[in-house]
Amino acid sequence: MITNEHIEQFIAQAHRYGDAKLMLCSSGNLSWRIGEEALISGTGSWVPTLGKEKVSICNIASGTPSNGVKPSMESTFHLGILRERPDVNVVLHFQSEYATAVSCMKNKPANFNVTAEIPCHVGSEIPVIPYYRPGSPELAKAVVEAMQKHNSVLLTNHGQVVCGKDFNQVYERATFFEMACRIIVQSGGDYSVLTPAEIEDLEIYVLGKKSN
Repeated sequence: MITNEHIEQFIAQAHRYGDAKLMLCSSGNLSWRIGEEALISGTGSWVPTLGKEKVSICNIASGTPSNGVKPSMESTFHLGILRERPDVNVVLHFQSEYATAVSCMKNKPANFNVTAEIPCHVGSEIPVIPYYRPGSPELAKAVVEAMQKHNSVLLTNHGQVVCGKDFNQVYERATFFEMACRIIVQSGGDYSVLTPAEIEDLEIYVLGKKSN
């Protein structure tokens, strides 16, 4: 059952992401799974200054709001990710400065692994989704399909989406995503990336995914 404490926590996290400059004004949206329902920032809301009256409570299975607040236009992919990924509780769509600049580049990076934090926290592979109109069924379908096996995606000429088990993991992924893109932009395209062997080494000794 969603309580006022849940809503206050959701709002505090929305403001935290805004303070980190992960989104501006009405850009971006946030969702949080609580049982069979999800809190979602409302349509047209400003996430950095989100208020209680702009928080939608939606049934995850049906997408129907129960408190009369219409959810974000991107709620279709938020709810789709929550349905497909039982390990995910938080989804963030954001438009931070450098990552959004990269999303608008003609020649987008195929590899974002500029530092160890990227494969360890953001993902060694970050799918780049073609441009689709914000809020469109085509965008939602592409995002949900990509996020079935990835935790971060880049949306061409639009922004980014990350997901995770909790607010801290999502904050970390979004922040390191932005850091990687800042390095890529500020390097003027002259940057190096980790090799597959170096990434595998991180998976063994940092993430503990494999045995020696």
